[in-house]
Amino acid sequence: MIKFIRSWFWNARSIALPQSLMPAILSVCMASRFDGFSFWAGLLAVLGVMMGHLSMNLFDDYFDYRVKKTDYRKQMEHQGMRARISKCDYLTSGQVTLRQLLIACFVFSAIALCIGSILFLYRGKFILLLAALTGIIGVSYSGPPLRLSYRGLGEIVIGVVFGPMLMTGVFYAACGLFNWSVLFVSIPVGLLVANIIYTHSIMDYEPDKVVGKMTFAVLLNGKKAMLFCLLLLLILAFSILISGVIGGYLSLYFLLPLLTLPMAVSLFQLMVEFVRDPRRRFNPHFWMGPMGNWKAIEAAGVDWFMIRWLLARNLLSFFCIILMIVSIL
Repeated sequence: MIKFIRSWFWNARSIALPQSLMPAILSVCMASRFDGFSFWAGLLAVLGVMMGHLSMNLFDDYFDYRVKKTDYRKQMEHQGMRARISKCDYLTSGQVTLRQLLIACFVFSAIALCIGSILFLYRGKFILLLAALTGIIGVSYSGPPLRLSYRGLGEIVIGVVFGPMLMTGVFYAACGLFNWSVLFVSIPVGLLVANIIYTHSIMDYEPDKVVGKMTFAVLLNGKKAMLFCLLLLLILAFSILISGVIGGYLSLYFLLPLLTLPMAVSLFQLMVEFVRDPRRRFNPHFWMGPMGNWKAIEAAGVDWFMIRWLLARNLLSFFCIILMIVSIL
């Protein structure tokens, strides 16, 4: 049973959980400074976010597979195109059927719904409304009829859901109120989460364009435009945080995440090099944060993808960790 559960967590891309857990835990840390704070309500909200994120990932796989069976990436790799080929291996290999995947989607969603119901009874209808809206938008990321990720809106959806919506919801669940400081933190966090997806879409530009998946990178349809938007996204994330401090909504200590600027600069430089020469290889440096078992990543031939994806993820993680420390001290 444990092996079965672990396999579904892996299928649901639990490696991407920092994208939701970091903002959620940060929200709890910020809420801990206010009257009405409940650690257990905050913990439940974090667990609900985790289950909701995993269900969203599985729904994304389900709808993506139904539109274009994801083994097209392997075919493109064989044709010499630079394509990440690890998505939905559990489906393309026949290990899991589409029906089993759909059941798993509903199981994760049901757990998230149960947690949301408990928080609704404790904190009121705002939690229920926000959870319902988040769930609808999450499924619509790749599901019909909206299929937002196929219309160039995927990065915006992710930024809004994992930034302001997630952090506001968890903050409210933990302390029962709203504070403007959350907004000035959640928007930069949402931008950095969107940055992970956008970095991903730049690297998957060619295969996504071939199959007609309209990511924001495909919508821009130009290398200079893609890099300019990446730079703008990173600048905005830090600028909005700074504006919160200047406006008096955040203390001076909230400028400490500027320590992650070298990671942001390194990510942009790596993406510039990717656009110039996708096959050029790089080794990770200590300021990029943890990169897992790098030898195994190189052996799998996905180092070109993982160094950039992990750096984008680490940028978000360290940004949030610094803010967590600032919030509880």
